[in-house]
Amino acid sequence: MTTLTVTPLTMPGVALGAENPLPRFRDRITTRPVSVHANMPARKLEMLGSECGLRVLPYRMQETYTRQRVDTTYETIVLENETLRATFLPAVGGRLLSLFHIPLQRELLNRNPVYQPANLAIRNAWFSGGIEWNVSQYGHTFGTCSPVYAAAITGADGEPGLRLYEYERCKNLFWQIDFYLPPGSPWLIAHTRIANPNDDPTSMYWWTNTAVDERPDVRVLAPTKEIIYTDLTGKGYDYAYGEMPILSTFDNKDASYSLHSGSANEYFFQPDDVDMPWEAALGADGSGFIEASTPMLRYRKMFCWGNHQGGRHWQDFLAPGGKPYLEIQAGLAPSQLHGLTMPARADWHWTQVFGHIQGDPAMVHHPDWQHAWQGVDRLLKGKLSTARLQALDAQYTARADLPASTILQHGSGWGALELERRAGTREPAVSAAFVFPSTSLGPEQRTWQTLLRTGQLPTQDPTAAPGAWMVQPAWRTLLEQSASGATDWYALLHLGVMRLEHFDSAGARAAWEASIAIQPSAWAWRNLAVLARWDDDQERALACLANAWQLNPTVMELAQEYMELLCAMQRFAEAHVVYQALPAAVTVHDRIQILHARIALELGDEATVERLMQHEYAVVREGETELTDIWFGLWYRRAQGGTPLSADQQREIRRRNPPPAHIDFRAINKE
Repeated sequence: MTTLTVTPLTMPGVALGAENPLPRFRDRITTRPVSVHANMPARKLEMLGSECGLRVLPYRMQETYTRQRVDTTYETIVLENETLRATFLPAVGGRLLSLFHIPLQRELLNRNPVYQPANLAIRNAWFSGGIEWNVSQYGHTFGTCSPVYAAAITGADGEPGLRLYEYERCKNLFWQIDFYLPPGSPWLIAHTRIANPNDDPTSMYWWTNTAVDERPDVRVLAPTKEIIYTDLTGKGYDYAYGEMPILSTFDNKDASYSLHSGSANEYFFQPDDVDMPWEAALGADGSGFIEASTPMLRYRKMFCWGNHQGGRHWQDFLAPGGKPYLEIQAGLAPSQLHGLTMPARADWHWTQVFGHIQGDPAMVHHPDWQHAWQGVDRLLKGKLSTARLQALDAQYTARADLPASTILQHGSGWGALELERRAGTREPAVSAAFVFPSTSLGPEQRTWQTLLRTGQLPTQDPTAAPGAWMVQPAWRTLLEQSASGATDWYALLHLGVMRLEHFDSAGARAAWEASIAIQPSAWAWRNLAVLARWDDDQERALACLANAWQLNPTVMELAQEYMELLCAMQRFAEAHVVYQALPAAVTVHDRIQILHARIALELGDEATVERLMQHEYAVVREGETELTDIWFGLWYRRAQGGTPLSADQQREIRRRNPPPAHIDFRAINKE
């Protein structure tokens, strides 16, 4: 018997806080440069780096959380049969928090005992554990820490199922995952659909990220020996082509055991000719987690934090009181830095299954790679044939357009607004599966609904946060044509953001200067500072940020950018003056405190540096070294006595004065 229930779950958690009001503009170079070794096959160079530049808008950054966890109750949705219990967190991206095997009384995933965001996603906030669904743009997805819609659906035999879905604003597309757990099934079945109901193609990205417990005995297997791996031996993250299991980046050890790596590491399996791609993480007894999919979701990845202080700190930092994890991932493209184009009006579907498998330990851990993975492949297909998985895919594709029966969790109001906008156009229809009630519209959507219905954006107080951004071309057309587009400071502010996000620097500058002429605002001055920095005019950028900060000195993000530029220009005394003028509510933020530490170091205030190095910071970026750089800088200053230190002397100082673990966020062990 299958059941679907809504169940409260209380665990330590952190509130995200207010989103950053300042727009984070996309990288001007949309194709990310990727260095590759000469052995990379030509076919694997296609689309490498395409559309992988940072892209955030129209979303805002989520970066004001702390490490102060309190017991918090979350609504979970539990889909359960006699074999598996799947627990979802729709309020935070629809994360599959737990997949519990009932007969074995065994958790199959790495389950995080807390909700502790950290700086690893496109929008900053991300948390570890379970299974994450990443759609649209390179990186941990826009909505990974935001609510998504969850609704009850019905399976082919009348059993309950669960649909997660949402409207994705950056690419103007829709996605859904229909989960089924038929009575007696040993597999949680996930049928995924991405819909591009538009007349233009778009870049696309999908990776299913599964966290499983990491132990010395856990081996990662997939049905190929060919991989693209990250070569950490050079100065950068070079891509190279190789074969499992022995890799130089794992100290010439078997890379299928993640703890053989001395640094954060990853590689991508290339099962190009496989009819049912899969990946497994199996322990010493030959058992563990396995997932498989139809061929569209072809590629697989292994990620680990590495067996070094920075990696161990990340594990503890992300899941205090939890277990270390590694990730096995499944994606549409050969690597996460390979772009993909989704055609106009395309509708993509695939089916993925998750469950437990028991293999012979001698086979699973056989030193011959092919012997090991082929044994697991035979075992898997004995439980789930390729033909059976394809039949499930066809069955659930046919049900993907059926509306859900009951909405159990609401996501954002942007889907409802988009459906209203499309209703007055000749644009292609959206599937009936995507139900967005008008009751989901909130104040931010109603601002843009006013433009849609009246032709004008409502004006507002220039000292108030500017609200939600919009960059979709259809909304830009509406705003360009609106009566307020040339006469209202607020409309011009938004128009400039739209223009710059679509690489019209001159048009953006004109809009923001016109906005300031009507009504000076910190927001327009700050955006002009962005343009000045892009033009390499640091003095102009500094003057613009000074104007912005003076107009609204209580906005933490403005103070941060102002101080960051002063520090980049080596004007530490001026940065210190700005810091001293900040209200206490601003100085408590992590980024301001880290800048304070840098300023104190450069001004010779060692006591302040020591005090600030004792704090546990929440928002440090993956691989960021600013805290350890400040720590080593303190010891260099103490040792040099006015005389420059040689590289060998600095290396010895680093060896003798390792940073405290709580400030060590390095991803690569370079010592």
